[in-house]
Amino acid sequence: MNILDTIRIEAEQLYPQLVAWRRDFHRHPEMGFEETRTAGIVAAHLHYLGLEVSTGVGKTGVVALVEGEAIPEDAPTVLLRFDMDALPIHEENDVEYRSQNPGVMHACGHDGHTAIGMGVAQILARHRSALRGRVKLVFQPAEEGAGGALAMINDGVLRDPIPSASFGLHLWSGLPLNQVIVQPGPLWAAADMFRLTVRGKAGHGAMPHETVDATLVASHILVAWQSIVARNVNPQDTAVISVGSMQSGNAYNVISDRADLLGTIRSFSTEVQSLLLRRLEDLATSIAAGFGATARFEFLGGCPVTVSSEEGAALMDRVAEQIVGRQQIAQIRPMMVGEDMAEFLKRAPGCFILVGASDMAVKQHSPHHNPTFDFDERMLPTGVALLAGAAFRYLQER
Repeated sequence: MNILDTIRIEAEQLYPQLVAWRRDFHRHPEMGFEETRTAGIVAAHLHYLGLEVSTGVGKTGVVALVEGEAIPEDAPTVLLRFDMDALPIHEENDVEYRSQNPGVMHACGHDGHTAIGMGVAQILARHRSALRGRVKLVFQPAEEGAGGALAMINDGVLRDPIPSASFGLHLWSGLPLNQVIVQPGPLWAAADMFRLTVRGKAGHGAMPHETVDATLVASHILVAWQSIVARNVNPQDTAVISVGSMQSGNAYNVISDRADLLGTIRSFSTEVQSLLLRRLEDLATSIAAGFGATARFEFLGGCPVTVSSEEGAALMDRVAEQIVGRQQIAQIRPMMVGEDMAEFLKRAPGCFILVGASDMAVKQHSPHHNPTFDFDERMLPTGVALLAGAAFRYLQER
């Protein structure tokens, strides 16, 4: 029996433990850079496995190194990433493992990713004598827009040793159970954030002629922004502009002197990204000036395009074929979702995959970032086998 078959069998045997880990994390969700309980459980497990463990990396991140026996100093290193943070969502599921932290929920599956990472660590540690190099296990905080990947990189996660490739996954409730999406090139978009502050002149709601209504100005800007994708972006390119928050005023009879807008843009190229940012600012400042107001546009950054390399995707495809079978491997059109695993892939090219987490014959679970989100836990052993297998195969082929 080869190592991938062994990993697949052992991952299935871990199923009860994976479910227990996942449900514990789900009951106790923690926001980005606040994952102290989660990180503590992860670190304790890694220590128990006899691994070299670093904590507090990128504030609340955990890193462990699994090394093969008697490997040369220049043996390759591969990085596996698992995110840990939850979202500011109040859970509406009536399940025994429902969130016990009001207003915070694992509504994107990171509880599953963390459990998968612990399972991967257990299998790699058990078979470390067969490793032809090193595996760096990275449990990352703050994936949900707070820059956890960059925080870990700035703390040196890509040094000592330097990984030459990185691999990661995301369970996906919109895909059939254990279907694996593997493809080279872009999978998810660059996701950037922006803020706009409109300043006008406050006054009485009965005397609008004496004011500069920031609410009205911001509304005109918001509508005008919707023309950018339709009239400025090449129709053969892909782009999204979404304003998720608009705050202005706090009384029914007071015309507000300030409006604040928060939003996101999504794109697959730096050219489109630059165009969107330029037009957002140009339209905002010119429209505001026309009303006698001012507008301050701020680019808040984000994460780059999530891109799998040709080599990384080919390797992952071979692993997936042995783990789930050729019929379960598919490709999709790139999605506008963002993922800061992209920061690792930029520096250590590899592959990021999706693993289906809904049994379509029974039900399709709610979409991600939804208060009723959940997933079919039978995908957990598949995730373990895929990433542990990718690490072994990469080190063998290197």
